[in-house]
Amino acid sequence: MNLIERNKEIIKKFETMINTADEKLAEELVASDAPFYTPASPDPLYGGKGYLSVVHWMRQGFSDVQWHITDLVADEDKVAVKWDLTATHDGNFMGIEPTGKKISVCVMNFYYINKDGKVTNDIAAEGMIGILRGIGAV
Repeated sequence: MNLIERNKEIIKKFETMINTADEKLAEELVASDAPFYTPASPDPLYGGKGYLSVVHWMRQGFSDVQWHITDLVADEDKVAVKWDLTATHDGNFMGIEPTGKKISVCVMNFYYINKDGKVTNDIAAEGMIGILRGIGAV
């Protein structure tokens, strides 16, 4: 399997990881020193557990949140993914009380993958505005 196909397969497993919060998959797929950023933490969160803490943060406000790959493009060290995020706003999210609204948001991410086949960085396009718009906060 060439690097491009390998990277696509890694991100398909990554989809399973974030939708199930599978810690074993997170350890397998994410480099331990990979930094991740979220509005919930002033400091970066590291590794698979750090990434899953972002997932758990989202689930505080959207217990049924799911990410679905709708398109992906890969090269030898990165993958661009178009996600459709679906969720119900059933918990407090960034100080906003639950609205019960169902949302569907398009999110774009770039994942950087090292030679060992581990995600080292995740750069997200501004998906948060779509989430906030979906629950009526903006």
